[in-house]
Amino acid sequence: MFDTVIRARLAPATNAAARRVASAGIGADALTAAAFAAGVGACVAAASAAWTSALVLWLASRLLDGLDGAVARLTQPTERGGYLDLVGDFAVYAGFVVAVAVSVPSSRLACVVLLFAYYVSGTAFLAFSSLAERRRLRVGDERSLRFVGGLAEGFETIVVYAAICLAPGHAGQIAWGFAGIVAITALQRIVAAVRMLG
Repeated sequence: MFDTVIRARLAPATNAAARRVASAGIGADALTAAAFAAGVGACVAAASAAWTSALVLWLASRLLDGLDGAVARLTQPTERGGYLDLVGDFAVYAGFVVAVAVSVPSSRLACVVLLFAYYVSGTAFLAFSSLAERRRLRVGDERSLRFVGGLAEGFETIVVYAAICLAPGHAGQIAWGFAGIVAITALQRIVAAVRMLG
């Protein structure tokens, strides 16, 4: 919900950091790989109930994920890079939920429902992105795929996963709440896609 606003406000700092990273010879693909590795580390830490480590790795993963696109736009953005970035994000998002279900048994049903909501929302997003590209619809921003916003986007996911790390005893309640938000996002994306596709 807040991604566009936050991305615009952070753009000067993000672009400055990206210029320094690019001048050091670190490419976007390396940052994508590092973001994924940190994300996997966060999942492993969460599954082990090492919540402080999970939080640090999760935030590091999202920081690196925010930099890879900025570096790519300064150098040579590729469709392969955008594709790998998205696959990595989806894998880490889902992996973290599975990790929480492993370490907090009372949250398992909520985590399953959250994964279901992710599945529907992701399908709605990716199917529309493909059709929008084919129809050359002007929607989204400069990123690799056509994004349709919603109530739950990247910023909200960062906050929710951080909240789970800080209050794992409430993981079930947090997951239930976020599952509802993601379900609303899926509905928003479906309705928007149906309208735009006519």
